[in-house]
Amino acid sequence: MKLSPEKFQALRIIERKDYASDLWSIRAKSQQKLVFKPGQYATLGVPAGDTLIQRAYSIVSSPNEDELEFFIELVPHGELTPKLYALHPGDTIWMRRQAKGLFTFDERSGWQKHLLLCTVTGVAPYVSMIRTFAKAETEGKPVPYKLTVIQAASRSWEFAYRDELETFARSVNWLRYVPTVSRPWEDSSWTGEVGRVEDILRKYTDTLSLEPRETTAYLCGHPQMIENCKGLLARRGYPKESVREEIYWIPAKTNLVEAAATRP
Repeated sequence: MKLSPEKFQALRIIERKDYASDLWSIRAKSQQKLVFKPGQYATLGVPAGDTLIQRAYSIVSSPNEDELEFFIELVPHGELTPKLYALHPGDTIWMRRQAKGLFTFDERSGWQKHLLLCTVTGVAPYVSMIRTFAKAETEGKPVPYKLTVIQAASRSWEFAYRDELETFARSVNWLRYVPTVSRPWEDSSWTGEVGRVEDILRKYTDTLSLEPRETTAYLCGHPQMIENCKGLLARRGYPKESVREEIYWIPAKTNLVEAAATRP
């Protein structure tokens, strides 16, 4: 797709943080403020010749922040992420002027309990939600929900937002954060939960009494995790309308994640 100023605006990268050799985040300043809800995604693009290579990325930042933040995973042979990986503060990328996505927080059901499950970069929309709730609380608006975030990664250094989420969890009574490592033999210092999300899902739904008829579940990240957890939640009694999902697709031919948040 060609670059159209009517559909796209420039983003200037102002900060970059690297967490692992293939995981990093960027903060960028847009020409015009992007209007979005926590959980939605923005479409980013980098020119390649006379076309624009673009993918959709969940927004990490809260709508009340002045800058936009994205958490990205490198796919060495992907079309876009190697180009994004080469960028640094001062460089420019392009973004569609409209955010999209239905993976937003459930405020309609009236349920207090919310179970948010993810793998690595799938934590991005949850960080946006939590930052937004935390900001509201500082402004005197109590948070009437109980959030449990379970995030899986192969090794603990892939939890880019662990410190932030653990700090929130210690300072507020509406958030519990549970990171779990699936390859503890490669992370000898790890003392927390071990296993994939689906390995510990039943434990927390039981111990925290996250009952199907009073809890909304959210699934974000690797498609296999989402399929496994959907099956577990269904057997636990969760109706389809109580489960929201955002898949980070794996191209069938390459079996590599381009880390693009899309709707199925």
